[in-house]
Amino acid sequence: MADQSALPTPQPKSPKGSVFWLSFTAVVVCNFLSALDVTAVSTALPTITADLNGGDKFVWVGSAYGLAAAAILPFTGRLADVMGRRPIMLTCVAFFFLGSALSGSAQNMNWLIAARTIQGVGGGGIINLASIITSDLIPLAERGTYQGFLVMTWGFAAAMGPIIGGSFAEKATWRWLFYLNLPLSGIAFVLVAIFLRVRTPGGSLKEKLSRIDWLGNFMIIVGTTLALVALTWGGIQFSWDSAHVLAPLIIGGVFIALFFVYELFVPKDPTLPFDVLANRSSFSGYLSTFFHGIVSIATIYYLPVYFQACQAASPIRSSVNLFATALVMAPSAIVCGVIVKKTNKYRPSNWVGWILIMIGFGLLSTLKADSRPAAWAGYQVITAIGVGIIWASTVFPILAPVQVTRFASALAFYNFCRTFSQTWGVTISATILQNELRKRLPAAFLEQFPDGVEIAYAAIPVIHQLNEPLQTEVRIAFADSMAVVWKAMIGFSGAGFLTLFFLREVPMHKHTDETYGLQGNTGKRASDSVDTERDGSKAQTSDSVALPVIGSHANGGDVA
Repeated sequence: MADQSALPTPQPKSPKGSVFWLSFTAVVVCNFLSALDVTAVSTALPTITADLNGGDKFVWVGSAYGLAAAAILPFTGRLADVMGRRPIMLTCVAFFFLGSALSGSAQNMNWLIAARTIQGVGGGGIINLASIITSDLIPLAERGTYQGFLVMTWGFAAAMGPIIGGSFAEKATWRWLFYLNLPLSGIAFVLVAIFLRVRTPGGSLKEKLSRIDWLGNFMIIVGTTLALVALTWGGIQFSWDSAHVLAPLIIGGVFIALFFVYELFVPKDPTLPFDVLANRSSFSGYLSTFFHGIVSIATIYYLPVYFQACQAASPIRSSVNLFATALVMAPSAIVCGVIVKKTNKYRPSNWVGWILIMIGFGLLSTLKADSRPAAWAGYQVITAIGVGIIWASTVFPILAPVQVTRFASALAFYNFCRTFSQTWGVTISATILQNELRKRLPAAFLEQFPDGVEIAYAAIPVIHQLNEPLQTEVRIAFADSMAVVWKAMIGFSGAGFLTLFFLREVPMHKHTDETYGLQGNTGKRASDSVDTERDGSKAQTSDSVALPVIGSHANGGDVA
């Protein structure tokens, strides 16, 4: 008979006392802070551009933030493992505060773009650390409801952000859009500093710095930056076949490819351990996340274009019209999370989510310039339910097959896939819309817009000034062009659906890595429960291989 004393002692369930709730609240507030900025700036962008004489640089107000956020994600994931969650979260909030202050005081577009880059570094890190700390506080098997809360903060920000941004731009000054972040950042900083009671790894600063994969992070930051610069320029400032676009896109792609090869063979402590990719369920989850990022951002960014161009809605009114998406997405994510938690199954929610998204985009592609509110609101709801479900669902197949000690790396790459793909989503949609409008808009109207101008944003403010029948012709051209965008999103949704054929149902972890858990928790650390080293040299590489005992379902009785 096996020695019973050799069996691993099950860890207690994660505590849900005041320390837990205060820690989780700190995470949610930080997550909301980053989400609000992303959603609020878009409606104020025309006013900001006019005030600072931005011209063709307007696209960089949003792109600089997204580029910096995406590029920094793998690095912040590694820093969180080496330096600890709390110090890196505080640093990211401080960067966000500094970027917000500089953005609000910007006197020209170059100043604003540089400030938005600093803000993006902080915002990307906040998003990353929110996911990672949530995985430290809550076992994956219990995460469903809490994952829904994180998505809910994004949904609430998506609902309120555009209204706040539009209101400041129309009624006060756009600068308050950024100054509003200052007290919010202060509150977030205090909450994290006082209430986020999680463990920080020991060791000297020199030892910690030696564990960071500097060359690998350099490769992914440079590669991501070059690729996203090309995507920002392509089809707007420069043609897709120009050297300005092709050179950074190709060089960026080479750097990203070299990053993956380097991570596989060289560093002892890689930024992206290969075992977080080397199973079909996690790989399927990353692909699904990538396609979800494309279609979700297209919905949020381009439904307001339809409302303003076709329905003659003001920026604020278009934000109100988007409520059908913002307010349905979050409850859908929460309900999905509860179902996953109760059933311990994540495959059904992924199937349902992608099917609803495809149906929703199919219905959106039928909208006309004069469609009734019941149509565009109802079609939004169907799409938003699917988007919310997938938003909450993809993290489970990504994390279930890997060791809990790898969660920070896995979540950093998960957030990277989402943020990187959102830039693709904006770019692809903008290019399609630009090309379709050039084909469909009346020549008498189109000739007033020079090359290098994004027609949609330039045309919308003047549509209401046109005489009939030209005004109606322009609105119809916009509706028909938007239909092509939605049809393209059906294709990307179909690609997301196809990733599910690689997806397997893997039992979810019921314990956390106590190396970074709540202070005072007496549960055993994950590193104490296994014979393998923390570098993951014996990590699981197949969905069908049993996981090590690391806080997992490998313990008897834990398999769902």
